[in-house]
Amino acid sequence: MKTALLLSGGMDSIAIAWWKRPSVAITIDYGQLPARAEITAATAVAQRLGMAHHVAKVDCRSLGSGDMAGATANEHAPASDWWPYRNQMLLTFAAMKAISLGVEKLYIGSVLSDGFHRDGTPEFVETLSGLLALQEGGMTVSAPAIKLSTLELIRLSGVPDTELALAHSCHKSHVPCGNCRGCNKYFKVLEDLNDGMAGPQEPTPTV
Repeated sequence: MKTALLLSGGMDSIAIAWWKRPSVAITIDYGQLPARAEITAATAVAQRLGMAHHVAKVDCRSLGSGDMAGATANEHAPASDWWPYRNQMLLTFAAMKAISLGVEKLYIGSVLSDGFHRDGTPEFVETLSGLLALQEGGMTVSAPAIKLSTLELIRLSGVPDTELALAHSCHKSHVPCGNCRGCNKYFKVLEDLNDGMAGPQEPTPTV
């Protein structure tokens, strides 16, 4: 079965790439502010893993909302980074490219914390997978890490630090802003990974 990954260049999709080793990586430039850095990160990872990498550009910024569009968040937004129907849009664009490549299964890097948004839940992935499967090509969608935290995914995948260092997680810019939900998650995961590597600390001797 030929597989493809929606490779955003963030920590989660990079770990999925390392774990599942799909044949194809697809990155979407849909008008998001950090697109340039995301494409750079995704390209580097795809090259290291020997995956064919395709970048599709469809400018949807005028339809966006919040941090990634550089706009005020929509009234329905549960958080400032919410972009209406984003995962549905990205998976549709990725599938449109993937079907021409003979792909049968499309991976997405959703993790447990993405359930904060409705399009990051197992129910959403299952529903969209069924919708794609009804159509020509019978493609399906899989989110293999949707019940895992990012930390658990990274440890399971065995992705090395050198690959994680390539990740771009900022929602606001191609240069990390340091104060968005994406940057905060990136720094927290690195901190947790470093704490785990340090192991138990020796107690400080008393005098």
